[in-house]
Amino acid sequence: MDIRAIVMGVAFAVMWSSAFTSARIIVAAAPPLTALSLRFLISGLLGVLIARMLGQSWHLTRGQWRATIIFGICQNALYLGLNFVAMQTIEASLAAIIASTMPLLVGLAGWLIFGERIGALGLIGLLAGVAGVVIIMGARLSGGVDMYGLGLCVAGVIALTFATLAVRGATSGGNFLMIVGLQMLVGSVVLGGAALGLETIEVDWSWTLIAAFAYTTLVPGLAATLVWFLLVNRIGAVKAATFHFLNPFLGVAIAAIILGEQLGLREGLGVAVIMGGILAVQLSKQKRVA
Repeated sequence: MDIRAIVMGVAFAVMWSSAFTSARIIVAAAPPLTALSLRFLISGLLGVLIARMLGQSWHLTRGQWRATIIFGICQNALYLGLNFVAMQTIEASLAAIIASTMPLLVGLAGWLIFGERIGALGLIGLLAGVAGVVIIMGARLSGGVDMYGLGLCVAGVIALTFATLAVRGATSGGNFLMIVGLQMLVGSVVLGGAALGLETIEVDWSWTLIAAFAYTTLVPGLAATLVWFLLVNRIGAVKAATFHFLNPFLGVAIAAIILGEQLGLREGLGVAVIMGGILAVQLSKQKRVA
């Protein structure tokens, strides 16, 4: 892995992890589902436009359409929609930590459901990840975390795990950026319908809200996707996924710097253990592919 790939991987991890902090700012001032639907509408249209400029087609294969619809509903509508609602009552750092366990859940499901070989290193990583989550949840539950918001985050990461398992390999065949843009538009439609039935549009306008919305639309929403696409093309999906191990730490660090959220010693230990677990699982996957 060369220096350029490392820089791209770290940049992707920073952008992905920062989305929770900007989302926390947004949902404090605007209805979460409405805001997220608008974000996906803008990001999706930009993604489709850029894809067309790159010569990509929206005439997708059946597998690609399946991936587009499943991911649009499960990742963009359910996973992010549930997280946006949850962050009205829980901290961005906790939402980031829970979301960061997705590679562990994918590895666990692949082992238990699909019978995939995981190896000793991968098994150690899964056990470490579970231990890290237990440490953090113990600390947060004793501190009085909102159980409703916590439940929404857990449901969201389960939906994302299901989508990841359901569409493995279905996005092959090109038109990657077009698929991502269309996924966002699917999410926008689903979230828009939910927002019409569940939310009243009341917005506390401020420059911080506008800046956070613009940031989450253009950076985690679009730029991170482009960087990920370039990184996967450069080093492959398995090696690229290794950078997910940075997400727990970066999510917590960014929330602490921007929002002033605090992290106790037990929670810090849990974050470190989860990072080690994710890294072990991803390195185990690399060994299987090699």
